[in-house]
Amino acid sequence: MQAMKKNSFYITTTIPYVNADPHIGFALELVQTDAIARYQRFLGKDVFFSTGTDEYGQKIWEASIKEGKNVQDYVDYYAQKFLELKEILNLSYDNFIRTTSPEHLKAAQEFWRLCDTKGDIYKKIYRGLYCVGCEKFVTEKDLIEGFCSLHPNQKPEMVEEENYFFRLGNYKKRLLEYLAGDKAIFPEWRRKEAIDFAQDGMEDFSISRDKKRFSWGIPIPGDDTQVMYVWFGAFINYLSTLGWPDSGGIFEKFWQNGETVQTAGKDMVKFQSVMWQGMLMSADLATTDTIVYHGFITGEGGIKMSKSLGNVINPIHIVEEYGADALRYFLLREISSFEDSPFTMERFKDAYNSGLANGLGNLTSRILTLSEKYLPAQAGLEKTDLAEYFSFFKKFDIKQATDYVWNEIGELDKFIQETEPFKVVKVDEEKGEELISSMVVRLYKIAEMLNPLMPETSDSIKKLIKENKKPEKPLFLRKD
Repeated sequence: MQAMKKNSFYITTTIPYVNADPHIGFALELVQTDAIARYQRFLGKDVFFSTGTDEYGQKIWEASIKEGKNVQDYVDYYAQKFLELKEILNLSYDNFIRTTSPEHLKAAQEFWRLCDTKGDIYKKIYRGLYCVGCEKFVTEKDLIEGFCSLHPNQKPEMVEEENYFFRLGNYKKRLLEYLAGDKAIFPEWRRKEAIDFAQDGMEDFSISRDKKRFSWGIPIPGDDTQVMYVWFGAFINYLSTLGWPDSGGIFEKFWQNGETVQTAGKDMVKFQSVMWQGMLMSADLATTDTIVYHGFITGEGGIKMSKSLGNVINPIHIVEEYGADALRYFLLREISSFEDSPFTMERFKDAYNSGLANGLGNLTSRILTLSEKYLPAQAGLEKTDLAEYFSFFKKFDIKQATDYVWNEIGELDKFIQETEPFKVVKVDEEKGEELISSMVVRLYKIAEMLNPLMPETSDSIKKLIKENKKPEKPLFLRKD
């Protein structure tokens, strides 16, 4: 059992609402998660990487009405746009789960029954402020000048209705024990946020909505007057993607007996690390081993990019002009793994020219031009020590790992400037070939390290090295 646990690795993103085109913020989460999944495969792990779409909820219902579309047709249209990101961003996920699928509906209803049987679901009348943007009830302390802090262009509405509630308070002690583990959350300061919430702000939460208000949701077993609250039903995608509740198979292998990692935005801490973990405890299922929280991508003036604010950047447009690896490079190196970071096209173009066109691309061309001219094909290139590089992935700090690679690129470029092998080889052939050979070995190591980050570029450089050929065209064309 222990051997299986060590070798099976499950990782999943959150699943975005399908009420608009994909934006750069979710592209960040996808690419960061993909890099972790590829790193784990690089180690020889058996990896299951999941993503998908959240297709129920009031926002989606209202958006479909606004566009004059049948709601199922509406979610089908936008789900397809998210599915297309696999090829656009060169993602390596193993399954794409949709919350409107029959498999997910079956899992969500079974999960509800388990929590209900446990005595953790009850019904009561609730009156409070409801933010449609967040799809949740909010309190006065969540508001800034009467508006939701995350949706400043939407004023919460007062809602009163009878809903089902989940007894999260039953799991306060167990949740605090879970959160005491130093691997439960990365980065550390988000773990402290979760602990504070579990200690002081944890309350039972509403898990259903009255069908009179809107009917677009997963039906509740035994009560046709209510549908599942979108958050409660959506969480179960982390299990349904693995075939749960059917026994055995990949669910046992990856969730019960494997290492489990979830990625999410920093605004998800109480949802993912407290509410969802409490639900898992209620259902007598294993809790998530680790949840990694990233910051927001901000636009001009440090304002968070979001669909509701209308200030998003479409990643597809960037890939069309620059390629998938260029966008992956920027998201993994120029955007913090954990903190908020700005994204502007000016920053992107500067980073592309300096780090890729003038950096990695130029270095590769210089070394392989010399190698093709003076050396035979190299052997023994597979034997590279990447332990220091891997140490950053163990902490889920992808930016630090990417910076490490570009530091190696800078050191190799400096080596060329200082040793001038292109001059040495003309006066001392043996010494010059020795210098060029060492440069090729170092370039191959860089290509190996690029495997999780920029897989297409990694493969291209390794192929060129093995064939001992210079690039026929620049890996990255400079953009003026």
